[in-house]
Amino acid sequence: MTDHPESDAGRIVIDALGVVLSALPEDTRIAIAYSGGLDSSVLLDAAVRAAGPARLVALHVHHGLSANADHWLAHGEATARAYGVAFEARRVEVAHDDPSGVEAAAREARYRALEAMCAAHGAQSLWLAQHADDQAETVLLQLLRGAGLAGLAAMAPERAVAGAVPRVRPLLSLLRVQLERYAHAYDLRWIEDESNEDTRYARNALRHDVTPALSAHFPGFREALARTAAHAASAQRLLDDLARIDLRDAAQADGDALSHTALVALDDARALNLLRYWMRARGMPAASTARIADALRQLREIALKGEGGDHALRVDHAGFTLRCYRGLVSWDDTRGENSSDSEESMDEGNARAPVQLDWRGEEVWRLPSWRGSFVFAPASADDPDAVPEAVLRQTPLVARARSGGERVRDEAANVSRTLKNLFQSRGVPAWERDVPLLYAGETLLFVPRIGVNRSAFGAFEADAVDSANPSVRWRRIEWREDLTIA
Repeated sequence: MTDHPESDAGRIVIDALGVVLSALPEDTRIAIAYSGGLDSSVLLDAAVRAAGPARLVALHVHHGLSANADHWLAHGEATARAYGVAFEARRVEVAHDDPSGVEAAAREARYRALEAMCAAHGAQSLWLAQHADDQAETVLLQLLRGAGLAGLAAMAPERAVAGAVPRVRPLLSLLRVQLERYAHAYDLRWIEDESNEDTRYARNALRHDVTPALSAHFPGFREALARTAAHAASAQRLLDDLARIDLRDAAQADGDALSHTALVALDDARALNLLRYWMRARGMPAASTARIADALRQLREIALKGEGGDHALRVDHAGFTLRCYRGLVSWDDTRGENSSDSEESMDEGNARAPVQLDWRGEEVWRLPSWRGSFVFAPASADDPDAVPEAVLRQTPLVARARSGGERVRDEAANVSRTLKNLFQSRGVPAWERDVPLLYAGETLLFVPRIGVNRSAFGAFEADAVDSANPSVRWRRIEWREDLTIA
């Protein structure tokens, strides 16, 4: 590589990277998001000059959306090798029918892949090649979508991401034309993504049809929109400070839930601000104004109805469901609830048909239609959720769905109570009561979230259930739901 110290183009770009590098420890491992296009090619070249190749790893995401994607990957790998920079690529699948649109789906898939590769390479900073033209386009898109301050703040020069490395945009203050001058000054080679010409995509339409007209009539519009983004970011920080104060007063269960009373005591603007901030803090995607306003409306209606009306709330968003139960507002992760099981797929008609097991010492009995398993772990006789092995062996075990009216003896109160009553008394929300009931023959033996029906032991021989008999072996019954992989 030939240096051009006299080149303004080279100095402007490398100086921008130098500002970022000066704030990082000298041994920081830096990941470059490298597509092979003009912008990321300039970023990679300048990073090699400013930081040296040993500190860098070039990361490429293969979306498979273009017939040329394999060529781009090969170009990226060859270029990184020529620089002496480590390289990794990952393939992702993007659903063309994603409700959020192909652009948004591809962006989410790209960031997930980049974060995974950063973790694999021990990168501590992820550099992205967005520039001032990209920032202006983002602000315009957000304005046209009617976004709030968080949207208008657009892209930050540096953004901390929960559970991931910081995302840094060293070129955000530079215009695309400055990057083009740099690329020509250093004779860089890059690929052109043909999809960038497709004006069916909103960003491309702005880039090709709108911004040229703005440039002709308002030459400084990019700088003006950058100032707008900075003002919005400053105002959003103040709103976040207010939301943190409100969250401190309303948070319950380590921030996983909010006090319904505290939330609805706030005026609409402040309550909506708290809900948005709380969702971001939980790592959830932002909801539309209409959806979050509807959630607040329903929460206020619950307050008017008083005790007993809270179970009716249901607001779905991005695989989560907003619930309100016993004065607590929480987001229930419902991702994967409708997924099919590869081992035992069942149609809607028999998905919850009774399932039988002749128990012969199994420790795990998986029930795909309920997305969980019964576990029979060795235990002692004094364990309240333990049953003798003889009870498990004597008759077939049957897992059944609730049909209504089932009763279990409440040992503490010495009365028989319905499962509905027991669930209510133990604070089990209605949406967590869809569990399989475990029967030994025709006798209800165990109810998840309630426990063992010890009065059922009376249906078996006394010697088989004698807790004082050291020869009797016991098993603790547990219900474990499958883990949901997002």
